[in-house]
Amino acid sequence: MTITPVPRVAIIVVAAGSGTRLGAGAPKAFVGIDEHSMLRHALRGVFAAGEAQVVIVAPPGREGDATTEAIEAAGSRRDLVSVVTGGATRQASVAAGLHAVWPDVEVVLVHDAARALTPASVFDRVVAAVDETGWGIVPVLPVVDTIKRVDGARVLAGVDRSELAAAQTPQGFPRVTLEAAYAGADQEYTDDAALVAAAGNEIGIVDGDALAFKITTPEDMERARAIVSPIAPMRGSLDRMPPAPRVGVGTDVHAFGGEGALWLAGLEWPGEPALAGHSDGDAVAHAIVDALLSAAGLGDIGTHFGTSAPEYAGAHAHAFLARTRELLGDAGWAVGNVAVQVQTTRPRFAARRAEAERVLSDALGGAPVSVSATTTDGLGFTGRGDGVSAFAVALVVPA
Repeated sequence: MTITPVPRVAIIVVAAGSGTRLGAGAPKAFVGIDEHSMLRHALRGVFAAGEAQVVIVAPPGREGDATTEAIEAAGSRRDLVSVVTGGATRQASVAAGLHAVWPDVEVVLVHDAARALTPASVFDRVVAAVDETGWGIVPVLPVVDTIKRVDGARVLAGVDRSELAAAQTPQGFPRVTLEAAYAGADQEYTDDAALVAAAGNEIGIVDGDALAFKITTPEDMERARAIVSPIAPMRGSLDRMPPAPRVGVGTDVHAFGGEGALWLAGLEWPGEPALAGHSDGDAVAHAIVDALLSAAGLGDIGTHFGTSAPEYAGAHAHAFLARTRELLGDAGWAVGNVAVQVQTTRPRFAARRAEAERVLSDALGGAPVSVSATTTDGLGFTGRGDGVSAFAVALVVPA
């Protein structure tokens, strides 16, 4: 048996910022640069660098989205990734990430997801410099503009720019140095290097990269988009084919034995036994969610709505389907249509089929939903009347 060695380097990717100045109406790291989010682009540079544990610090409520991005970016290295919830400040978020670093890690890099286009070579330079010096290391760019010290509208004096540099991330540190500095921090600092320096530690520099600029304003985002997709698509017969519609399948099974009323296909069924589950056990809605997430390549229901998400305890179909529709929209997809088949001996669907289709369709923004029901002639789990199973097929189309 081959045992994969534990990396000696960890990279904390801070993606918990609100992005107020960007004005995109969503946490900054989840705003798209092209068809992929800022976080996904940042992770490309992270995974292209040397082997490292990767800890992503996500905003509260977006841990599932961060996990999906990480899994798709990591590929075969997904076992190196974990996601933690960020704090109220950047410093608190880094501290949360630091708590998740594996015991054997010796060097820790802290990187802002907002520096989404940072090349892998910068990560490698920082790690090499930490190993060589034992100091904290910051990648920097020289200041090229003439700098003036001002008071309101009046220039007071020039500033010698030979002593200035623009700091970037990732910033790297010996693990023991960073942990000790965070343990003793009694105020907020502008970056990790300032915090570590305030604790009495040496800080060195390496060359940064022009691509490692921080995306903060709409103008920064336009710059990033121009770099990623520098040529506007041609119009005419040579256009690239638009993204094709995609199909996904989903299935879910729940046993009878829950508390309260039965909820199935978004409807309450008075007098019928309830299904057991973390939420309301609605196998029809859950199968639809899995089919839609599968079609869009966004993981599965456990990724976004698992038992680690207490807000979905007892939730009904509308909460699951509406949130799934939002996830698809963020990823550039819209629901085309959904077909779902229910296998159960009870309840009888015929009289309420149209009502169920309408409720499920409304939760998906009006996308057509068809529901069919069948029995298994007394065979198996559903034939014995032990519970309900549902199978769904979903089509998603480019938004």
